[in-house]
Amino acid sequence: MGIVIRYPRIDFSKVRAHWAPNIAFAQFQNATSIIPAPVEPWLIKVLNIAMERLPAGSEQLREDMTAFIGQESQHYRQHQKFNKVIAAQGYPRLAEFEKKLADDLEGFLRNRSLKFMLAYADGFESLGAVQGGIWFGQMDALIEGADANAVDFWKWHMAEEFEHREVCFQIYHRIFSRGLWGKIWNGYFYRVYGCIYAMFHLRGYMAQMFSYLIEQDRKAMTDAEQAVLDRDIKALNNFQLRVFFPQLLKNLLPWYDPGKKPTPAGLFDFLRRFEKAEPALNR
Repeated sequence: MGIVIRYPRIDFSKVRAHWAPNIAFAQFQNATSIIPAPVEPWLIKVLNIAMERLPAGSEQLREDMTAFIGQESQHYRQHQKFNKVIAAQGYPRLAEFEKKLADDLEGFLRNRSLKFMLAYADGFESLGAVQGGIWFGQMDALIEGADANAVDFWKWHMAEEFEHREVCFQIYHRIFSRGLWGKIWNGYFYRVYGCIYAMFHLRGYMAQMFSYLIEQDRKAMTDAEQAVLDRDIKALNNFQLRVFFPQLLKNLLPWYDPGKKPTPAGLFDFLRRFEKAEPALNR
């Protein structure tokens, strides 16, 4: 796969919570940003456990897992920085949501099987693969006029999610989809169960955080500003129904294979912008 670990230098200091003209879109992304901060360190723990379970002949996958861990380490660090900037602008409860999600994930480590955790991980990663495709080609209207630093941050993260889109999928299948029954039950039905579980679990947190952010915004808005916000929410919902959800449903098909997703135009050209930074300067 040729997964590259990059060390972006993104200045979040001047990014405002309403960093895009469509406030609902900006706040939805701000809510989404809380998810990677606890999920991606958890993913690293799960992959380190899975590394010990890989069968012989998995050398290339081991290399991909190491690079995946390197990328995810940068993702959650950058999201922690971004989240602090947003929370400081009048949204202190975001840290509470993040802590609760982290507690849920630690509970998975204590109480759930590796199969469940890898199926959940694959479900989470499948969301990123969809978003990676959308950010390069279908997001232009929503990011037009948006803060360049915020846009670079999201495009970098989503592009890397697309780049390593098949790692968790391959790990799960390499360990649990052996034999005819394993390919049918684990390879499809249990994988879909984990995918749906992850989607509903994480979507629940995102919905709570988005509602909180919007509620905080409304407190300081005039009636006219709230009317504009309502139009923004409607436009965001229409975009998700028209673009995001149809792509997401493809992840549930029996022949789903993230490695076969066509690479969006310009994705790797964009990523090359972040390949010259020195690691020591970004920690």
